[in-house]
Order: sequence, then C-alpha cells, then structure tokens
Amino acid sequence: MGTLRIALLSFFGFILLSTWTLGQDGNSKGVLSQNHDPAATQLNVPVPGPASFDQVLDKVAEREHFFTAQMRHLHPLVETYIQNLKSDHELGMVPVNDQYFLGRIDLSNGTEDRSFMGQPGFRSRVFSKLTSLYAMKFLPLGFAQMVIVDDDFQRKYYDFNFVRREFLGEVRCLVIDVEPKKNTGGGRFMGRIWVEDQDYNIVRFNGTYSAASRYSYYLHFDSWRLNLRPGLWLPAYIYSEESDLHYRMTRSLRFKAQTRLWGYDLQHLGRNEEFTQILVDTPQVHDQSDSGQDAVPVESERLWERQAEDNAVERLQKIGLLAPEGEVDKILQTVVNNLAVTNNLEIQPEVRTRVLLTSPLESFTIGHTIVVSRGLLDVLPDEASLAMVMAHELSHIVLGHRLDTKLAFNDRMFFPDQETFERLDFGRSASDEDAADKKALELLTNSPYKDKLGSAGLFLKALQDRAPELKHLIRPHLGNSLANGKSLRMSALLNSAPKLDVRKTDQIAALPLGGRIKLDPWSNHIELVKTKPVAILSPQEKMPFEVTPFFPYLTRLSGTGPDKVALTAPVK
Repeated sequence: MGTLRIALLSFFGFILLSTWTLGQDGNSKGVLSQNHDPAATQLNVPVPGPASFDQVLDKVAEREHFFTAQMRHLHPLVETYIQNLKSDHELGMVPVNDQYFLGRIDLSNGTEDRSFMGQPGFRSRVFSKLTSLYAMKFLPLGFAQMVIVDDDFQRKYYDFNFVRREFLGEVRCLVIDVEPKKNTGGGRFMGRIWVEDQDYNIVRFNGTYSAASRYSYYLHFDSWRLNLRPGLWLPAYIYSEESDLHYRMTRSLRFKAQTRLWGYDLQHLGRNEEFTQILVDTPQVHDQSDSGQDAVPVESERLWERQAEDNAVERLQKIGLLAPEGEVDKILQTVVNNLAVTNNLEIQPEVRTRVLLTSPLESFTIGHTIVVSRGLLDVLPDEASLAMVMAHELSHIVLGHRLDTKLAFNDRMFFPDQETFERLDFGRSASDEDAADKKALELLTNSPYKDKLGSAGLFLKALQDRAPELKHLIRPHLGNSLANGKSLRMSALLNSAPKLDVRKTDQIAALPLGGRIKLDPWSNHIELVKTKPVAILSPQEKMPFEVTPFFPYLTRLSGTGPDKVALTAPVK
C-alpha cells in the first residue's frame, strides 16, 4: 500500500529550492496589443511598447532564475501558523486545533533546516507522510516550497495562456494561467501567475503543484512577493487553505495557514556598520563634579542589570526576532507613561518597550524593557486592552522582579540562532505572576483606562473561550502564557466584562491575526496599519484570533525614490 505525501509546510526545514488583447491568431504566440487600455488611459500610465508573448515568457523565466539565485544568498526567517478547521452552523469554519513553526531558510548549499522550534519531527528533510493510515502530519518542507514557482522554471515544461492585465495595488501586472505539460514530472506549479510589466518579475502566484501519483497531494496556496529593493521582488506572505481535501476515502483535511518571511537584511540589524564609519568625537567640557567618578554600589547594580538587559535585547534584534525601535514602540511607551504618571511611579532606569515579531500571543519583561509580540498587538481590540497587557508587565518592574544578570556576560550570547528559545527564558514564577496581576489591577484602577476595562475583560473572555483549540497560538516561547489551563492572566477583569456573545456583530472581543501591524520584511521595521474601519455584516466576519488571506497593496521601488512597504491586512 503506497504512502501519502503531502506538501504541507511547517517552518524551517525548507527546500527553497484594462485588458490586454492578443494578436489576430488569438493564441499565446500573438503580439500583446496596446490599443485597448481604458484603465491605463484614465490613470495616465505609460503603456510599454509591443512585445510578443513568447518574448515576455522568456523574460519571466529569466527573472525567475535570477530570483532563485538571489534567494541562495538570503536567509530570512520564516513563520507558519496553521489552524485546522471544523464546521460551525452559525460561524462557518472555526479552528479546532493549531500548529506553529519557526525557522530560517538557507539555500546556499541545498536544503538546510534551521528550526527555532525543537519539537520532534521538525528536522525531517522529506515531505510529511502518514503517521498512520488515517492521519496526516504537517512538516516544514511543503510550505517552504511555496516561495518558488519551480526551481527550474522553463517554457518547455509549461503551457501558458494570457488572461488579462490588472493592477495589484500600484503595480500593473500581466495575468497568465500556467499548466505543466504532460510527462514533465510531478511537483510542477499549476495555477495563475501575476507578472509586473516593467521587468517581468513574478509578484504573485496562486494554485498548487502537480501530483506525481494518486498517492501524492499538494496544498493550494497564494504566494506574494514584495519589491523590497529596486528591481528585487522577494517572498513575504503565503496563504494556504484546504476546505475539503479527501484522502484515504474516509478522511478530509480542512485548514487555513499563514506563512510570513522577514529578516532579509539581518547584517544591518546589528552594529557592525559603526566599525566601517569614521567618527570624530567633538571635544566636550565635562563638569568634573558630576563625572569622572566611580559609580556607587546602587548605580553599579543598575548598570550591571542594564547590561544584561541590553545584551538580550540586542541579540534578539540581531537575529531578527525583535523589531528595531520605531513608531510602534512610541505608542506602547505612551500607554506605559499614562500608567506611570497617574500612579506617581518613579522608575530608574527608564522603562523601554519593544515588539517581538512572531505571531504567538505573549508579553514579558527583559529587565526594564517590556516586550509584546506582533501577534498579540494584532488581536487586541482597543487601547484599554493594550493597557491591561502593559500594566501587567510594568508591575513586574515596579515590584522589582529582576532579570537574571548572568546575561551581562557577553559569552552567554554566543549560541546558534536556532537555540534561542532554549538559551533565553524570561518567564516568571507563578507567585510573581499573581503579584503582578494584583499590582496591575491597582495601576489600571488609578489610570485613564479605569472606565474602559470592560473591553479588556471581554478580550480575556474571548481568549479563554478559544484557548483550548489554539494551544500553539497562546503558547509563549520566551515569557509566560496569557492562559494556562484554568489559569488566566488578569482574571479579576472578567467580572467587569459584558457577556461574550459570538453572534453579536457589534461586539468585537478580539481581532483576526495580521490586521494591525505592518512589517517591512527587508529591514524588520514595523508600523501600525492605517485602514478605514470595515463594517461587520455577520458573526462569521468577526474571526477572533483566526487566520485570514493576504491581500497586500503592492508598490514598486525606484532607484532614487523613498522605500515603500506593501500594506497587508486580512480580507474583511
């Protein structure tokens, strides 16, 4: 009996391995005409000169080979989050369980697995297989493959059919259907590609891969690339979904998954560039009464703790897990300041805030630095809920819950990236967590958010409701869990919250993943998504904590123009 192969991805053991009209012959070898383009006329977009479809396809293949060569020199982080689904009469498809994978792509010497996650089975170099006659298993290779159309994309392997021209954001594209020729082997892409019409790079491809036999299965996916450097389009988002994939006659697979890539320019996230710059310090006159003296013991202790804190923060940023300082940190800092000022807190050294770029919902402190994950920021419904998170972490600082100062020794930072979650642990004891909850409630009661805590309690109810199914989403990797069994952080706020009603369209307890934070995959800088509110028309559109498709607004970088990042938000 043959074994099932399924190209479902996990995270890091990868094999990176308006209308155009055709010429008079009406087939793919016709000349692309520029005579009928009302969309371009209205937008005053210059139309390129005529070119044969065959010439366009040659250019597409050439650019795809260039893309594959570039990817061998880049090693971005890759994160895949999967939600398996079940049918619900009122809410449609809802999560029944989830999986999470994190790692780094390395194509320099073939496929290499650099997984941050240490669960058994993640280091397999083959596609996931049946663990029994009736069960399928997610492993990294399948989703990783979705970053490339074909590791040897050539015209001789495919039939092409021009469909139309359309805009993806600001980028005008040629839309082409692609189907493998017979007897060209399995694993070749079949579906639709979007090709930008200046350099003919593939910017989006949507479909699946051809199966080699009736025992082979490949998942459907929608893969997007962003123009991260002038002339260079790189993978950023992949959405995968199966609503009813049947296998072994009696079993079906239903899931939704998001894959994100970032950290392409890690060499500039550290401080090595300072060594290559010639810096001349301006002579300054110092007041010797305040400087030139040894630190007193209290100051020495604070400086030592800050050194441990800085070492950990710099290490997390250097490997791409922590976003560089930016606008989002200022927003978090404002919430912290609101809590500190209204409670007359004096904290030395000052409190800092940073954002962890991963999806699992977690927050923690590294000394006096409060860290909140991108996933948690995505799903929080309002500022009061954010204040609840920040108040808990600020309470750890106020109560003097200290960082292990062993991290002040720099050699503690000498470890492979994939051992990060094993070497760094910022979790607190149960007693410290309880004390922080009590102190946080006190801080919130005296804060500007005291009359808005009902929404924070409602968020906790929604989290409590979904926690049994979304164990990997709420599983922390560096700090403490928001919900652990029957224990729920800040549970005292549940009493002040309204009743959770998943049927009410005007009650938004939690948001879907991906709707609040915008990430530049090249530099790792983040911003808040600036979109207009969308009216919720049915309970199915609320989707708390759920995975949704990607539809980024594509932009093109110029050689001299300012950098732009595609905006991505979930489908509403």
